[in-house]
Amino acid sequence: MRGVTMEREYTSALKAGRKQYRQSVSRGESPYLPILDDIIPENKAYSRVDLGLVQIPVEFIAGTKTAGRTTSFARNFMPIADEYSEFAQKWERLCASHLKEGIRDPVKVYEYMNRYYVEEGNKRVSVLKYFGAVTIAANVTRILPERDGSREVEIYYEFTEFYKYSRINFIEFSKTGSYRKLLNYLGKGPKDIWTEEEGRHFATVYYLFKKAYTDAGGEHLRSTVGDALLVFLDFYGYTSLDNVSRQDMQWMLFRIWKEIALQQEEEPLAVKLDPEEKKKKIIPSIRVLKKQKAAFLYRETPETLGWSNQHELGRRQVQKKFGDRIETISCMHVEKNSTEEAISAVIEQGATVVFATATEMNEGCLKAAVKFPEIPILNCSLNTPHRYIRTYYPRTYEAKFITGAIAGAICEEQKIGYVCKYPIYGNIAEINAFARGVQMVNPRAKVYLEWSSVNGGIGPTTEKLKSRGISLISFRDDVKRKKWEQPLFGLTYVKDGDILPMALPVWNWGRYYELILESILNGTFQSEDEKTNRSLNYYWGMSAGVVDMIYAERLPKGVRYMAEVLRKAVCTGICRPFYNPETEDGGRINWETMNHSLRVEDVINMDYLEENVVGAIPRYDELDEGSKEIVDITGIEQVKKDLR
Repeated sequence: MRGVTMEREYTSALKAGRKQYRQSVSRGESPYLPILDDIIPENKAYSRVDLGLVQIPVEFIAGTKTAGRTTSFARNFMPIADEYSEFAQKWERLCASHLKEGIRDPVKVYEYMNRYYVEEGNKRVSVLKYFGAVTIAANVTRILPERDGSREVEIYYEFTEFYKYSRINFIEFSKTGSYRKLLNYLGKGPKDIWTEEEGRHFATVYYLFKKAYTDAGGEHLRSTVGDALLVFLDFYGYTSLDNVSRQDMQWMLFRIWKEIALQQEEEPLAVKLDPEEKKKKIIPSIRVLKKQKAAFLYRETPETLGWSNQHELGRRQVQKKFGDRIETISCMHVEKNSTEEAISAVIEQGATVVFATATEMNEGCLKAAVKFPEIPILNCSLNTPHRYIRTYYPRTYEAKFITGAIAGAICEEQKIGYVCKYPIYGNIAEINAFARGVQMVNPRAKVYLEWSSVNGGIGPTTEKLKSRGISLISFRDDVKRKKWEQPLFGLTYVKDGDILPMALPVWNWGRYYELILESILNGTFQSEDEKTNRSLNYYWGMSAGVVDMIYAERLPKGVRYMAEVLRKAVCTGICRPFYNPETEDGGRINWETMNHSLRVEDVINMDYLEENVVGAIPRYDELDEGSKEIVDITGIEQVKKDLR
C-alpha cells in the first residue's frame, strides 16, 4: 500500500525529472544520466586509487558508472519512471526511510575529474538530491586521467594534491594556480596536513559564502564558487568570514561584485592599443568640469631610482601642459603593504585620480578602488586584470624590434647580448621582438639571453656575456641605475673598458599621462568603462607617441635611416614586429597579408623564445628574492606554475 505522503513526494520528484528531460531534449543533449564508461576514452591508460569511505558533495554526483539504470533518471537524477511502476515504489520506500531515520548505507561511486559516477545506490542519490542533501557517504574509487597538459587536467591534478592534505573535495576552480592561492589566503603551506577542526571550519565558511553568493545571482555566472571565494579573500581576508552576519556578507559581496563577475571571462582583459578618440557633442558631467588633482605614487625617490625619475618627469610635463586645469602631487616610498594607506591619504588631500607607478602596488590599488569607487585609480602594470582599476603600460616591444634591427646591422661577431631582469608579461615579447629585428637584417646572428635576476645583477651578467666574446648588448631601456652606478641601458657596446651607447628605446610617460588625463577631462575615460564588462588595460605604443627611439651620432647614417623607416612603418601599422605574412610563388611576400600578426593577447602571454635566441626562461627558484615579488604578481604562467 503506497503512503499518500510518499506518493506526493514521488510525484513532485517525477515532475522535476520530466521537466529536466524536456529541457535536455530541447537542447539536443541526451536526457538521461551521463555514463562514465562512455566518457572515458578507451584508448588511454588510467590508474585507479581507492579513497575509501568519504563524505562527497551531492552536487558533484554527475551520473552512473554503467548504462544499467540510467534511463530511469533524468540528467538531474530525478526519476522519470511511471508513478505506479516498481521503481516508483522502491523510491518511495527509500524516501520514507530517509525521513524516518536517514539513509545510512554508503553508495559506491567512481570519481573522475572531481565528478562522481554511481555504481551502486542510484536511487539513494536521487532521494538525497531531491531533499537537498549537501553530502552523502560513499566508497570512492578515483580514476586518474592521463596528464596531457590541458588546463582542465592540470587543474584536476592540482586538486588531487590539495585533497591529499586537506581532505576537502567540495571546492573547485576554473584557473590553474588557484588551490595554491587558497592555501596562501588560509596561511597554510601546500603540504600542511589539515586537522579535522580546520576542515570543519572551512566547510562552514565555504557553505556560508556559497549561500550568499548564490542569493546574489552567482549561479548565473560561468565561474565557480571557488573563483568567487578567492576574490572575496583577496579583498577581505579569511578571518573576515568568522561570525559575519548574512546581511554583512551580502553587502561585502555587493561591493566587489564586478570583480567577481570578471572571473567568468575567458579573456578578462580588454586591451586598448590606442587612446580613445574624443566623440563629438560629448556633454561633460559636473565631475569632469571641476579641477582635477592627480596623485603619483613612487616606490623610491626620483634621485635614487630611475623608474621613479622617469615617471616624475612625466608628472612635471603634465603639470606644465595643463597648468591650472590639473594640479599634481607626488608620494614617495610607497611599498606593497602601504599602497592602500597611501592612496587613502592622497584622496584625503583632494586627489581625483591616482597613478600608482609600480606593479607591486596592484593589490593595494584594488582594495583602495573598492573603498573609493568614484576615484579613478590606475596601476602601471601589464596583464593584471581587475574590474575596479585600470592598468597602463607601453608597447615597448615595438622599439625593441627596431633596436634588434639596428643590432643585427652593426654587430661584428654575429653574437648579440640581451640582458633581461625577470620573466614577466611584456618582457618575453620584448626579447622576441628584438630577436625578430635581428633576424630580419642578419639571419646568421644569434641573440644570447641572460637574466640579471639570476646572475646577481647587471654587472655580473654583463661580465658573463663579455666572457663569451659578446660586446654589443641590449640592456634595460630608459631607466638609469642608482646615481652612483655606471649607467647601462639601451643598445650599448661594452668593450675594452669603453661604454658606447648606440640606440635607446624611450618611454614617454609624460605623453602617456597627458593622454589619460585629457580623456578624463573630455569624458572619454568615463565612457570607456560603460562599453565593456572586462578589465581595461591601456597598452599604447609608438602610434600614440608614448614609445620612441633615440640614436647616437656614432650610429652609421644608413643604419639610422633604416631605423627611422622602420619606426614610421610601425607607427602607421605598415610593419608589425610579430608579422606573419603569406608568401606567393617565387618567394615574394603577399603585400595584402603583410599586416597578418599575432593577436595582442598572444603577444602579452608569450612563454617561448624565438629560434635565434640562445638561452632559456628561468625557473622560479633561480630568481633572486626581490624579483620573485614581481613575478608573483605579473610573472608569465610558465614560471609561476613552479609555485603550484
